[in-house]
Amino acid sequence: MFIDSHCHLDFPEFQSRLPEVLANMAACKVSHALCVSVDIPDFPKVRKLAEDHPHLYASVGVHPDYEDTPEPSFDFLIQEAKHPKVIAIGETGLDYFRMGDRSYESMEWQRERFRTHIRASIASQKPLIIHTRSSSEDTLRILKEEGADRIGGVMHCFTETTEVAKAAIDMGFFISFSGIVTFKSARDLQETCKQVPLDRMLIETDSPYLAPIPYRGKTNEPAWVSKVGEYVANLKGVSVERLAEQTSNNFFQCFQLDRVTL
Repeated sequence: MFIDSHCHLDFPEFQSRLPEVLANMAACKVSHALCVSVDIPDFPKVRKLAEDHPHLYASVGVHPDYEDTPEPSFDFLIQEAKHPKVIAIGETGLDYFRMGDRSYESMEWQRERFRTHIRASIASQKPLIIHTRSSSEDTLRILKEEGADRIGGVMHCFTETTEVAKAAIDMGFFISFSGIVTFKSARDLQETCKQVPLDRMLIETDSPYLAPIPYRGKTNEPAWVSKVGEYVANLKGVSVERLAEQTSNNFFQCFQLDRVTL
């Protein structure tokens, strides 16, 4: 069985077809999925998905690229992380990809938001879900400065270098690969994937985005994490069954959960 370690089932793309999406998960042997929060106004929908479905989990956090949204406070994150189905803080991190003509100094709000999430993660003992894009140096620096190695978590939708992956693993983080790893243009990422130890690896969809080959260009969904798993297994020269079993075990380890079967 596979696990989708990062998806957004609360997004509009799924509102009219959630029963179908969940049925597709079962048909593709995807046993669980983590529904990841990106802002405060939509967090109740994320939490309710986890409450209503035993095989879904939730996180709480505000995406670094969401600028015009209520700012998450330390107290808010701590309070919401007490919910038994909320298993992580995030997604959080840094994203300098869309800076445009803004200065580095003007992005300090993003770095402060990141620090708030890390502090809440350590205080609540819920692991972090890290988003980093064009910002790996600052992401690693702030994680170190805030002592994130005390809690760990996952570097989600990983697209950085092998060196960044190793630095994150040294701080106790898992490395999660999405459908991007299946793209023909992702040669460097495929080489990095080969270097990441199987026992430090997760797989995800980041749906509704980044559908893997052979579904590229379509609305992604958790069922298709199976295609990511099949591709990564072939890349690493292991059986699909072993890849599925190990990444599922890693999921439960990363998010401090007892192994659950449904």
